[in-house]
Amino acid sequence: MKERPIPFRGREVRAIRDGRKTMTRRVVRLRAGESAHEGGDGSLHAVSNTTWGDCIERVIQSPYGVPGDMLWVRETWAENIDGDVIYRADNGIAESMIDRWRPSIFMPRWASRLTRRITSIRVERVQEISFADARAEGCDPDFIEYMQCDNDDACTGKHNGEKWHFVRLWDSINADRGFGWDTNPWVWVIGFEHMETDG
Repeated sequence: MKERPIPFRGREVRAIRDGRKTMTRRVVRLRAGESAHEGGDGSLHAVSNTTWGDCIERVIQSPYGVPGDMLWVRETWAENIDGDVIYRADNGIAESMIDRWRPSIFMPRWASRLTRRITSIRVERVQEISFADARAEGCDPDFIEYMQCDNDDACTGKHNGEKWHFVRLWDSINADRGFGWDTNPWVWVIGFEHMETDG
């Protein structure tokens, strides 16, 4: 069993703590010019062509671990004037009580308050998300937002509330990085469960 860090934003942390979020999707990092296909064993096979026309294939294993491994949550944090760790995801924190917020990537293991056990991991395209998985991502089934767009099921009312909510959240995090919903990237789908030892 191994432990690995995984960053989450404030709204995701709140959903995890409330027990509404038991799944997350993370982009699979492919090299330039690679295509990919599922390996059938939870891995992803990336394929690229050389300048000589040869085909090179590599297997990409999940960088997040396997079922049974632990993920400890990184989130935006700070230390207050008494030296206690506080978390930005919590409501009602007075900014005057802290020196500065520290980004989640700089959170050390000792400051993390949440640990989750991986229950499942697989690869798929982000647009393959089911209604049930959108709910497991912590999305709101009552989410309603209307907008104009062309030829996109996510905008035409064919998705339920939580799936449409997921699309909006996904793009708010990933679109500017080149992995928006419309690009349909490969993702790691990580299911996890609550640990009794934390919040």
